[in-house]
Amino acid sequence: MKAAFFDLDRTLVRVNTAPLYVRWRIRQGQLRWLDMARVTWWGMRYSLGLLDAVRASERAVSTLRGVEERSFRDECARWVKRDVLPLVTDRARREVERRREQGHQLAVLTTTTPYIAEPIAEALNIEHVLCSRMEVEAGRFTGRLASPLCFGPAKVHRARAWCEQHRVDLAASVFYTDSVSDLPMLEAVAEPRVI
Repeated sequence: MKAAFFDLDRTLVRVNTAPLYVRWRIRQGQLRWLDMARVTWWGMRYSLGLLDAVRASERAVSTLRGVEERSFRDECARWVKRDVLPLVTDRARREVERRREQGHQLAVLTTTTPYIAEPIAEALNIEHVLCSRMEVEAGRFTGRLASPLCFGPAKVHRARAWCEQHRVDLAASVFYTDSVSDLPMLEAVAEPRVI
């Protein structure tokens, strides 16, 4: 069996959702402009190769320390429905449907968290989401990642483990992405699709 894996930012959705998320959290009064400046600074340092993705993500996740997961999940779902789903591209919708018709197992494979990825996958009727997870204790975020960031080579490890569980041939599968950071995953599949 084959799978079709879809990255999220600038692949399923026409933009990077991280800046949208930060602006939304500021509008909600849950982040300060100083937090926005920090996240922007981390993003710029990452873009220049001065801060790796794991470190940037760890810093961003730390801003959620103490936040209740259930309410955050609900708030994110409403935000994604209102502000992010309209940004899903027609091309992405067509490719998802084409791959479904061809009998592929469908999965979102993204660095982002389930709080953004799952509502998008649900709207596109994509059953599986492989993503970065945040640690939760007693219903609240600890401010730490629960597992390795789903980024670069870790995406391949996550996809391989999922393929083994679902009897999917990774080497015969397809992966859609926009990012050079996904080169290891692009090399692991039969059909690399750069958007």
